[in-house]
Amino acid sequence: MMLRQKGFVRTEHHPFRTCDNFNCPVCVKSIAKFKVKPKLNREQFFGSSPAPFVGRFGYPFVNVGVLSPPEVTEDAWLYDAPRFWSANRFQIPQIVDYRSSLINSHLKSHVKSSCKLQEISREVGMAAMPVELEIFLKSKPVLRMSSDSSAAPIGPSAEVKNARITSNPKIPQKVEKVYSDTDLKAAEAINYLYSSGFDENFLTRILSVGAVGLKASRKLVPTRWSITASDDILGKQIITTIKDYNISSDYELHFGGYLGNYYAVMLFPDVWGYELFETLAGYGGYSTDYESYGGRKYYADETAGGYYAARLPVLEKLRQLKRQASVLVIRLITGEYTVPLGVWVCRQAIRKALESKPIKFPSRELMLGYVSDFVKNRFNHDISNIIKNSRLLKNIKTQKKLTSF
Repeated sequence: MMLRQKGFVRTEHHPFRTCDNFNCPVCVKSIAKFKVKPKLNREQFFGSSPAPFVGRFGYPFVNVGVLSPPEVTEDAWLYDAPRFWSANRFQIPQIVDYRSSLINSHLKSHVKSSCKLQEISREVGMAAMPVELEIFLKSKPVLRMSSDSSAAPIGPSAEVKNARITSNPKIPQKVEKVYSDTDLKAAEAINYLYSSGFDENFLTRILSVGAVGLKASRKLVPTRWSITASDDILGKQIITTIKDYNISSDYELHFGGYLGNYYAVMLFPDVWGYELFETLAGYGGYSTDYESYGGRKYYADETAGGYYAARLPVLEKLRQLKRQASVLVIRLITGEYTVPLGVWVCRQAIRKALESKPIKFPSRELMLGYVSDFVKNRFNHDISNIIKNSRLLKNIKTQKKLTSF
């Protein structure tokens, strides 16, 4: 008997399903491994690589390689498509299925050295579509799936003996332009491509493979670091734009989420400021980071990459509205989010929240009261401590405005 749930087909009596929880992390990973295992019995394969991957352990000597399913497939782009996954409401089992099928073919290299696999990974990172490859491995891929809170999961891995590209990579002209311009700073290149319609996932890839920046500064950047760097670069550029906009006159609330991550986004009529709280729904405690109008001087240690990933859509929204505001964001992580999939989930979840029709309030107190009651009723979670300790709210209450002089 087959069960169809939220667009995902599963077998009722699957040998690796131990419970009826659709998102059970043990079941999800076990089934994904069961599906990919028969494809890992060889050391040579043809695949279509949608993305490179640069590790961070041992920096500056890191693993660099390409991610590819063990066969050429027309839908290889789907294996690395966060925006598409979100737009089509892909669920955790579907995403883990795709990502666990990606073989990480790699070797150890210094971030500033050059080798054939680095050149291939650069071509893959710059290409608009997956690149067809022939891979020769030193051994059969090791069956495992790694996941963390920053990057999307990847599947089996093995060290490369040899590799070659078997198709012509389709590299966009504007990407070729910034790659060839060795006098253009990396941040300028990233913002130029972003304004030309390339999304943050693509920009992360080209930054990771050292395809942009001043000639002397170009190097591999671990994928995990390049994700946050891209979000931060893009966010800082938009901040300079919205600071020229008029201050919003409304108190607005947006709410929504994706994959068990829910965001309450509150806009206050004030100069730019941003604060993020992350909390497990139904439990005490939280992580938080904040920036005032003057910006941050240090990395957001508590909320890490999620801080920058959530800030970018907020800034995109303000730019769309042509308004300036202080923004308080509360992320509620529920039990639905059973497998870490990377900070792209934060980015897409808050985008979904900002797509919702805003609820407007005549005062700060009414909006905060509404949010408190809503979160309590829906998630059985008390946010009074968050409101009490919010630096952004304290700043709004105590900072003298120009209009008061």
